[in-house]
Amino acid sequence: MVLIKTTKGNITIKLYNETPLHRDNFIKLVKEKFYDGVLFHRVIKDFMVQCGDPESIGAATNIPLGSGGPGYTIPAEINPKFIHKKGALAAARTADQINPKRESSGSQFYIVQGNKYNDAQLDNFEMRMRTKFSKEQRDAYKSVGGTPHLDGAYTVFGEVVKGIEVVDAIAAEKTGRNDRPEVDVKIISMEIVK
Repeated sequence: MVLIKTTKGNITIKLYNETPLHRDNFIKLVKEKFYDGVLFHRVIKDFMVQCGDPESIGAATNIPLGSGGPGYTIPAEINPKFIHKKGALAAARTADQINPKRESSGSQFYIVQGNKYNDAQLDNFEMRMRTKFSKEQRDAYKSVGGTPHLDGAYTVFGEVVKGIEVVDAIAAEKTGRNDRPEVDVKIISMEIVK
């Protein structure tokens, strides 16, 4: 478990053991205080909140963000049992055209806010994505919501267990250019908790 203290409140995240490369890297960065002071640099209401770019620390308001990291990527650990339901913690990455192996950013991650979907909408996703959602996945997307169109394309490696209202508060922030909040929202600190 990781406690993320933000300027909007605290979020507690559980990391999955089934994604050990992402889990261990995240723990390493937390222990190194890598995330302290990092901004939520990309926030899209009803979609997700993203952070983890070290170049965002103290960045001026007109600086484009989102390309910084620790200088390495992590091999994809995409597991079909972990879906982009509301509260999912997933690794950001560059696009398929330049990253066909779907390797994750070494530090950037996002937390899903998403939307709730009905059966007809989920049927449409299945058709477009050429996939089939399980009953459990459908139930999750109908009850808590999420971003089903990201399933199978990004590594989900944890989930929010406490503080989802903080994710909602961050997602509700007014944003400017490049989806950056007009008033900086930042991570104060992170720590490993039991």
